[in-house]
Amino acid sequence: VDQGVATLTIDRPEKKNALTAAMYEALAAGLKQAAEDRSIRAVIITGAGNAFTAGNDLKDFGDPRFIQPDSPVLTFMQALAGFDKPVIAAVNGLAVGIGVTMLLHCDLVYVADNSRSSTPFAALGLVPEFASTLLLPMIAGRVRATEALLLGKPFLAAEAVVMGIANAVLPAAELMPHVQLVARKFATLPPGSVRESKWLLKQALGPAVQEAILREAAQFAPRLAGGEAREAIAAILEKRAPDFSKLS
Repeated sequence: VDQGVATLTIDRPEKKNALTAAMYEALAAGLKQAAEDRSIRAVIITGAGNAFTAGNDLKDFGDPRFIQPDSPVLTFMQALAGFDKPVIAAVNGLAVGIGVTMLLHCDLVYVADNSRSSTPFAALGLVPEFASTLLLPMIAGRVRATEALLLGKPFLAAEAVVMGIANAVLPAAELMPHVQLVARKFATLPPGSVRESKWLLKQALGPAVQEAILREAAQFAPRLAGGEAREAIAAILEKRAPDFSKLS
């Protein structure tokens, strides 16, 4: 925490900041602490090293907590979706899966010019999550959302701005200084009016977002235990092409 701004850093650079169950719990705890600390006026989420996050750690998908109603990832989703202070994402490189869908719940998003994003849920035998099936078509348009969520088409930093996911692209070296400057502006504004303005901005979609998160999770959990996901993940870990020919 510095000058009224809390920074949550996804810190596993040797694995491109791939997220584990324990990391989701830590992120949720950090958001809870920031929500309760009256001195904190804004939160920055970023990644260590040259990646934002490569998404969920594929090996960690075997953790049985992922298919439980109170799973760590759902706890994190609920914490971010319901957070009442400004959240600014500093996307400093690779963003995959939930590394993209969490941006839909941040209030401001700035991306480094070397960033590359993708949402390869279908290719993994899974379905999209974090209300992305609701929010991404609204933000980016149906056809762009279809390319991203069904085909997993990667997109670069400038495309994230065109799609409405990000505010601006910055040189990698200038990303964090710019985001910190923006975040500190919130420390100079009346905190109550900022919180209530954010609430008004999100209120109309609030119930729909919560319903979409749970609706997607209800499909995600059984797919994670299904044959398509098992084959897709095994193929990645074994560095081979997946074979879905015997699946329907």
